[in-house]
Amino acid sequence: MKAVTKIRRRTPGCAIDLRDVARRVSLRLIAALVSLLLFAAASAAFGQEGPRPMSVVDLINVPSLGDPQLSPDGEQLLYVLRKADWEQNRTVGHIWRVAVDGSNAIQLTYGEDGESSPRWSPDGRFIAFLAERGDDEGDQIYLLDVAGGEAYSLTEHATEVVDITWSPDGGWVYFRASDEKSEEQKAREEKENDVYAFDEDYRHRHLWRISVESGEEERVTEGEYSVLSYEFSRDGEMIAYRRGPSPLYDDSDESEVWVVEVDGEANRQLTDNSVPEFDEQLSPDGEWVLFSSPANAEFEFYYNDKMFLVPSGGGDPTLLLPDLPYEVNGATWSGNGRYIYFMANTGVRRDLFRLEVSSGQYVQLTGGDHSLFGWRYYPELERHIFQISERTNPGDVWQMGAGGRSRPERITHIFDYLAEEFLLPRQETVQWTGADGVTVEGLLFYPLDYEEGRRYPLVVQTHGGPASSDKFTFGSSGDYVQKLAALGYVVFQPNYRGSTGYGDDFLRDMVGHYFQNAHLDVMTGVDYLIERGLVDGERMAKMGWSAGGHMTNKIITFTQRFKAAASGAGASNWVSMYGQSDVRIYRTPWFGGTPWEENAPIDVYWENSPLSDVSKVTTPTIFLVGQDDQRVPMPQSVEIHRALKANGVPTHLYVAPRQGHGWRELRHRLFKANVELDWFERWVMERDYEWETAPGDEEKESVTSAADVHR
Repeated sequence: MKAVTKIRRRTPGCAIDLRDVARRVSLRLIAALVSLLLFAAASAAFGQEGPRPMSVVDLINVPSLGDPQLSPDGEQLLYVLRKADWEQNRTVGHIWRVAVDGSNAIQLTYGEDGESSPRWSPDGRFIAFLAERGDDEGDQIYLLDVAGGEAYSLTEHATEVVDITWSPDGGWVYFRASDEKSEEQKAREEKENDVYAFDEDYRHRHLWRISVESGEEERVTEGEYSVLSYEFSRDGEMIAYRRGPSPLYDDSDESEVWVVEVDGEANRQLTDNSVPEFDEQLSPDGEWVLFSSPANAEFEFYYNDKMFLVPSGGGDPTLLLPDLPYEVNGATWSGNGRYIYFMANTGVRRDLFRLEVSSGQYVQLTGGDHSLFGWRYYPELERHIFQISERTNPGDVWQMGAGGRSRPERITHIFDYLAEEFLLPRQETVQWTGADGVTVEGLLFYPLDYEEGRRYPLVVQTHGGPASSDKFTFGSSGDYVQKLAALGYVVFQPNYRGSTGYGDDFLRDMVGHYFQNAHLDVMTGVDYLIERGLVDGERMAKMGWSAGGHMTNKIITFTQRFKAAASGAGASNWVSMYGQSDVRIYRTPWFGGTPWEENAPIDVYWENSPLSDVSKVTTPTIFLVGQDDQRVPMPQSVEIHRALKANGVPTHLYVAPRQGHGWRELRHRLFKANVELDWFERWVMERDYEWETAPGDEEKESVTSAADVHR
């Protein structure tokens, strides 16, 4: 009767043919048996010592490497290695050091709560880092002598410290910190007289410095504004920084680029517009400030991120490379200021480029089916440091000489074990023609048991943003492509209209109408894969998070071709979303104004809302959201879940306590993968899914099936 009940729920209001039920049950049992036989065959083929398919737990256990920092002499590298700690139900990061030839990797810190942001002193004698230990008020600065010994605290600041940088002379460590609560506010909170004004309860964040020798702190900036980022000039005399009216994300369009002397004197504003800026930095001669912004030459908003120059003494900014078809993901000056190195998203790849400032000519320095990140250039050493994520490696660290005169050399080997221990899916780029004739691109992952000529079930994953793109990378436990490939699915990641890295026209297709070509790009891509004979169009699932969730919500109202869907933190009602979210600047260009202004384009907001067509949904769909999500708040998932439930469509809504827009706790991440896989296996493959258990929970009471969740 359990199987019959499932069939009834899939076809509410329809008469049941018991012979059809029996046939479906038989097919489901056969599919489950085939799956077991495939796994058994793979194990027999490779043996116990050979590679095996990855599990979700394996994916969560993959460490993350970040913040690589080259020593002043270029001989050693610092980095933070974060690993899963299932007892603490989170990842914990510690600082490591390795020689640039890859030898002598050693762990330097062992704090229970971890450490971050390692920074070499200019003379290479000390390492500054952030950690919260003992009675610290959030993260504080600690110093570690490279020669040995215990780390000791440098700051005892009244609030948490972030964004640390050594002054070029090594005498100071600069940092940002929020203003302290007033004594009056503290007294009120002690008495629980703690009513606050919404969106006005922030405290400004300012720039400070502390003397390494004396331990005395000095405030560098002060006022009714927040310092959002900063960067020293090469001579250590000036600081380029970005300041805004508040630290709130939604006020980022009101931030501007400024310069100031290192002691806080001679503040000077350089930009004045209505777009966000970032990556501000002074040229080696101090005459120019380089910065990036998602704008065009007139500083109109919603374009691929571009590079600009503005005179440090004041003047009009100039757009560099106005015809660059890519998205700039970071830029910096060469040692002599003749060149600007920049990293660019080219669609499904991210690589390093060099621009000659005088001529405006640029060349590509790296290439391959990969995505660069964690990039930093050291002008005094004429060396680049970056990480490369690709099919078999999430991001080991590499080095390369300036100007691309030498080939990249690998430094770390953290992730060698992945290709040695696991069967990893084949990955390739695909292109197809959109409904209006435009070429669209995406990524394809093949099932581990792939055979030419067979059709396979499909999972379509759409990226977040939407001003982003899926690239050649290893992936994560959030998309778990390795697990899906092991279960026999093809995975498709389309870079639909609105994605970055394909030029401004491609990105701005969403302006005035979010869903014009974006969802059609997804479906024409699906049709292309079916026409190739690769995908079984009767066995397809759809999933995505954030903007990928927006797309999932749209797709299930647009077509009934998917057998199952999972929508994570997706918008369903753009009218209510505008007021609920902590950011609005992206919504306004999509829909041509705010929903609150006179003659508001409410019809555009509503026509682009998946909820406006929710009566058409028949796809069994689950929704997932963090209870504390401010970006796409929980009510967005509640609205569409309740609509499906009222219309008799199989649905569940899963809410993760303590989680924001991204789920960080390990067991929440495992639950997300388990419940989505269970849903896909049930509705697409008509077979049971065995839930994975967190390490250490095998002998404890835990969730082991979808049924356990609803008890």
